[in-house]
Amino acid sequence: VRCPVGALIPKTTQRPAREVKSICSYCGCGCGIKLGVRGDVIVGVQGDVDNPASKGRLCVKGRFGIAEFVHHPDRLTAPMIRKNGKLEKASWDEALDLVASRLRGYTPDEVGVIASAKCTNEENYVIQKFARAVLGTNNVDHCARLCHAPTVAGLAQSFGSGAMTNSINEIGGAACILAIGTNTTEAHPVIGLEVKRAVDNGAKLIVANPRKIDLCRFASLWLRHSPGTDVALIMGMMRVIVDEDLLDSAFIKERCEDFGAFKESLERFDLAFVERVTKVPRDKIVEAARMFASNSPATILYSMGITQHSHGTDNVLAIANLAMLTGNIGKPSSGVNPLRGQNNVQGACDMGALPNVYPGYQAVSDPAVREKFETAWGCSLSPAPGVTLVEMIEAAYRKDVKALYLVGENPALSDPDVQHVRQALARLEFLVVQDIFLSETAEFAHVVLPAASFAEKDGTFTNTERRVQRVRKAIKPIGDSRPDWWIVCQVAQRLGAKGFDFNDPSDIMEEIRSLTPSYGGISYQRLENGGLQWPCPTDDHPGTPILHTNAFVRGKGRFIPLKYTPPAEMPDEDYPLILTTGRSLYHFHTGTMTRKVIGLNVIEPKGVVEISPEDASQLGIAQGDKAKISSRRGEVIAKAKVTEASPSGVVFMTFHFAESAANILTNPKLDPVSKIPELKVAAVRVEKA
Repeated sequence: VRCPVGALIPKTTQRPAREVKSICSYCGCGCGIKLGVRGDVIVGVQGDVDNPASKGRLCVKGRFGIAEFVHHPDRLTAPMIRKNGKLEKASWDEALDLVASRLRGYTPDEVGVIASAKCTNEENYVIQKFARAVLGTNNVDHCARLCHAPTVAGLAQSFGSGAMTNSINEIGGAACILAIGTNTTEAHPVIGLEVKRAVDNGAKLIVANPRKIDLCRFASLWLRHSPGTDVALIMGMMRVIVDEDLLDSAFIKERCEDFGAFKESLERFDLAFVERVTKVPRDKIVEAARMFASNSPATILYSMGITQHSHGTDNVLAIANLAMLTGNIGKPSSGVNPLRGQNNVQGACDMGALPNVYPGYQAVSDPAVREKFETAWGCSLSPAPGVTLVEMIEAAYRKDVKALYLVGENPALSDPDVQHVRQALARLEFLVVQDIFLSETAEFAHVVLPAASFAEKDGTFTNTERRVQRVRKAIKPIGDSRPDWWIVCQVAQRLGAKGFDFNDPSDIMEEIRSLTPSYGGISYQRLENGGLQWPCPTDDHPGTPILHTNAFVRGKGRFIPLKYTPPAEMPDEDYPLILTTGRSLYHFHTGTMTRKVIGLNVIEPKGVVEISPEDASQLGIAQGDKAKISSRRGEVIAKAKVTEASPSGVVFMTFHFAESAANILTNPKLDPVSKIPELKVAAVRVEKA
């Protein structure tokens, strides 16, 4: 995070001729930035003190990790077509004509479209409209399937809306914070600062995480539960709250339903069982329950450690139950607050880049909704929900999906069991990849289309707190790259489609708000004065910082009974350890952007496997040794980092590094509800390489 006195600056600095306000393109915090520009070159990045989410603060990626990737010599600058097995440069007309010609030959069920959390709202809207109105398919998805699909599925059941209930700046006012399954200071650094501010203000911080993370230093209580046992832990806490009559009975009676069946389900979670499953001592479970229930307002923060499980939706439902049980919904500094992983993963979901909903989470299976979009788009639309991202890849492997149009995603490194993913990509008859770099996925493409980066186009991003904010063009597109919305519209027009003749992203936003009630009052004119949090249904609506204040979106909050389901893959004699994965402060996702930044690579040049001193000693592995990590799906080599951050029996890797790709090892087993794969628990064997 930025130096408080501004003493840290780049080694070489040029004075900008002008500054352009925009939004950081990394995590979901939605930090405001000022791009310093000289000519058509970004020469510096500063935090925007007027931004309500970040207040001028930036992490190391936002401060030092933007200009280098935007201007990196490896940027794609011209379309490419595979000829005789090699990608060769081509003109835009040649590439676009080929894409349209090839896509024309497939039925709706034979094609899939993958949108992007890196793209703007306007671009994601155009992409899903292209899939549905032009290609005739609901086979459209994006990387939310790998992060917060259980949030959308779970919170929609409990509350009626699958989004963060409160605002970032409220966290500092909480009396108690439960941070579960989130390494906040690494993955969402600016939100991590808000957590620390709350502690400074006297808040109780409960950290529930298998790893010893930075926030443990500030915690009143650390619950070191075994990976994949979150439901048991949370249900155990709620058993204590009910047994000791610490629940908010008035809130439950007035605002909620189905409490009786939920209360009965707690009988399965006596503390002896919970302690045995989670490995958390019962006295700590009792202390956590009392602390959370007795300090109001209390807020819950969570991220991938909750969602990336074969029972991820159950994890989210448990969290929703806990918030309702204690009355911590609908008031300041409380709520259920999923921390979104990418800059616009919230917006991509809002825009309908999902197989079962149109923009605004309007169901494709609802005849009235479908008729509304058919009238607006001038076409017939399929009533059948499409398949998810992971299912598309599997369908490609079976050759049921024959063509894939992929924008700004990198499943060849980001998805579980990536060796299988790469085999599936190789089986496609036609793969179009639209990106700013030649990613690991683009190497399989038949056509590569060069996209403009966020700094080279206008649009909007929606951050984790539902705040829609303006992204502004600071420089012209690098080389012959083009904005994603323009590229998709060109393909659509070549396929004879109408309704893709937008002149500017602001025109796209006008169409979005005409069809999406929660965005109805959001316009570029209003956003010039700052962001707006949806729902914002009318032009005079101020936006909604807190959801569910007087009533839940679904009417009454719904308690849902739960059972404990263990991870799909548990340690055994052949694979005796658990692998869990996560992020580093210095890199982002598959490293497509951050590994182009020299300074970040100097700090963290390679991936490592974190292993406990006990396990390392037993395996004869010393600090810095090369280790081979194997699962039922493959093996990788990484340098060993012996650290007490990892508990005995658990090893940890980030997924940023292609050379030691953790997702070669991870388990593709899906949550039956949200269809997210179990990226957080895989059985592995570790040995000295």
